[in-house]
Parts: sequence; C-alpha cells; structure tokens
Amino acid sequence: MIQWTSRIYVSNNLKKKKDKTIDSINNRRLTSNIYCIAFASSPENLFDIINANELLSPHYQKSNIKIVGLAKGEEEATNLIEDLLMEVYKQTGAFDVREFFT
Repeated sequence: MIQWTSRIYVSNNLKKKKDKTIDSINNRRLTSNIYCIAFASSPENLFDIINANELLSPHYQKSNIKIVGLAKGEEEATNLIEDLLMEVYKQTGAFDVREFFT
C-alpha cells in the first residue's frame, strides 16, 4: 500500500505537476521518468529510489511504502535526497529521517 508523508519534497522540474503526478501514482497510471523517494525497505539504509512505474507491480502492492519525495529523473531524485538529508540534519542534528517525517 502506498502512503504519503504530510510534507512531500518535490524536485524543481516537477513542482508544477506535483498534484497530477501524485494522482497518477495513486490511480495506478503509467508515468514518464518519475521517481519516488521512499523510506528504505532495509533498516541499514535511509531511502529507496523507486521508478513510479515499478509501484504497479504486485510486489509493491503488497508492501507498505511511505513516499517522502518525487523527482523527474534519477539524477534529480539523488539531488533531492541530498537536499532532504541536509535539511533533516540542520533541523535535528541527526539523520533519523523517519522521526523527522512523523
């Protein structure tokens, strides 16, 4: 099941289409070059970068995924994670991203 944090980080090239993109993902429609930043599925990591179209697969339909960010392209997703981590650290002094978003 896909869940969204109350505060979604969005890359600059996607800001104008944020609501439409979220709607497409929620309604299981194909997207073009959209990447979701979600809490990591592995406890050793902080985030996963997932192509939004992968969320259509049965594996992800059975998993709990909490999305914290959206980006147009993989490079923007990586840059968005860097920005997000810097903000989390600046505000909390740590990298506990799950705590930051709750």
